[in-house]
Amino acid sequence: MNLDLADLKLLSTVARHLSFRMAAQELDLSASAVSHAVRSIEERLGVRMFSRTTRSVALTPAGRQLLDRVGPALQDIAAAIDGINDFRDTPQGLLRINAPRPAGELVLGPLVAEFLTRHPKAEVELVLDDGFVDIVAGGFDAGVRYGESLQQDMVALPLGPAQRLMVVGAPALLQLVGTPHTPRDLLTLPCVRIRFPSGARYAWEFEKAAEKVAVDVEGRLTVGEMPLMLQAALAGVGFAYMYEPYARAALASGALVSVLDDWCPPIPGFYLYYPSRKLPTATLAAFIEMVKAAQWPG
Repeated sequence: MNLDLADLKLLSTVARHLSFRMAAQELDLSASAVSHAVRSIEERLGVRMFSRTTRSVALTPAGRQLLDRVGPALQDIAAAIDGINDFRDTPQGLLRINAPRPAGELVLGPLVAEFLTRHPKAEVELVLDDGFVDIVAGGFDAGVRYGESLQQDMVALPLGPAQRLMVVGAPALLQLVGTPHTPRDLLTLPCVRIRFPSGARYAWEFEKAAEKVAVDVEGRLTVGEMPLMLQAALAGVGFAYMYEPYARAALASGALVSVLDDWCPPIPGFYLYYPSRKLPTATLAAFIEMVKAAQWPG
């Protein structure tokens, strides 16, 4: 004697209309199919749910008792399903994004602020981490990475404008040690190095006329993030290699100058990515649409 949710919904619909024909219209079934289903339920229960004549349908005492008991539960279930539909249709709840620090500081900050303004029911947790993170295992909805480090089973789209890494130094440093003219000149000059969370030290990468050079510079200071590298460069500790936006204000004021510009062409920007096998939530879908529609400076 088993009834499932579909059986209870059918009985409740017939009881609400007291008409097989009208219940059939709501359920998108034929009246004969509804009548047959009710008869099958009654046979399984061993008791009549409805008294019917050629002119009318009425609940039996057993039918009324059952539906009085299960009616509130069916309403709760319907409300719960409607709540799920809200999550599907309306951006709400928590969106977790993992990104390297430069992406968070240069691109995601303003974008997330605008997203939260547009969608007051949404929340965002932005975790900045320069290491390689498995976003699925880490419970993230999406991640941000450089194009060459994306996994094949991910959907990716450009996030932000093209970027440019550049070498900068304080004027006093250039007066003291001279100006480098090729990337290899940096091997004999003081530099501020940067180390990834993995422990690997970043070799500065340059390109000019199809020639690519990677230089593992020397220096007495190694840091883990570019804002610290900027501070060290301003203090004259050594040359620094960083994304241009970090140094923009210092370059404009003359506190820093750039060198080796012809070896530092623009490079592709960041990418937002998410699992291709996972259906995006309404919140992630709304964020994706914002990224697609964003107008980035050239």
